[in-house]
Amino acid sequence: MYMRWKRIADFIGAMLLIFITFPVMLMVALVIKLEDPKGPILFKQKRPGKNEVIFTIYKFRTMKIATHDTEGNPLSDMERMMKVGKIIRKLSLDELPQFFNVLKGEMSFIGPRPLLVQYLPYYSEEQRKRHHVRPGISGWAQVNGRNSLSWEEKFQLDIWYVEHMSLSLDVKIILKTLKNVFMSKDINNSQKHTMTYFGE
Repeated sequence: MYMRWKRIADFIGAMLLIFITFPVMLMVALVIKLEDPKGPILFKQKRPGKNEVIFTIYKFRTMKIATHDTEGNPLSDMERMMKVGKIIRKLSLDELPQFFNVLKGEMSFIGPRPLLVQYLPYYSEEQRKRHHVRPGISGWAQVNGRNSLSWEEKFQLDIWYVEHMSLSLDVKIILKTLKNVFMSKDINNSQKHTMTYFGE
C-alpha cells in the first residue's frame, strides 16, 4: 500500500519541483553551454532500475567532452571537470534533471542510488534486494556517508532501507539530504571522494 502512495507522492512532487526549479535548470543549461559549447547539456547513462529494468538517467553534464590533452595524454576526471561543473556538483544541481526520471516512474525521490549496469553480474543474491524498489535521487546510504563508505557498507544500508521502508524513514532521509546539501556534506566534488569500481 505504501508503495502505491509513494508513487503518487513522487509524481506530484516531481511535477511541482520541475515547475519551481525550471528557471534554475535553464540557467544551469546556459552556463554549461557557455563554458563548453560543443558538448551536450545533459549527461545520459544507462542504469538498472526496479527489478533491474534498464533506464536512462539524466544529469547536467559537469565534465568537458575532451578525454585527452593536445598531446594525446588521457585526462583524469578532475582535469576534465568544468569550472562551472564544480559549482554544479557542490550544490547538487546536476541532479535536477532526475526529476524527469521520477515523473516517468523510473526513479523515486528516495531509494537506493542506481549504479552502473556493468556492476549487475557482481551482485550477490542479498545485494540484489536493492532492486526490489525504484532507485532514488537520495537514499539511506547517501545520508549516512555516501562515498566515504565501502561498497559492502553501502549495500547493507540499501538493503536495510528496502526492508524497513516507511513514510517516517523517507521523511527523515529527505530532511537529512537537505541538510547535507546545505552544508555541502558528502558531495562528490573531489577526487578523494570518488568511489572505486565495484568488482575490482
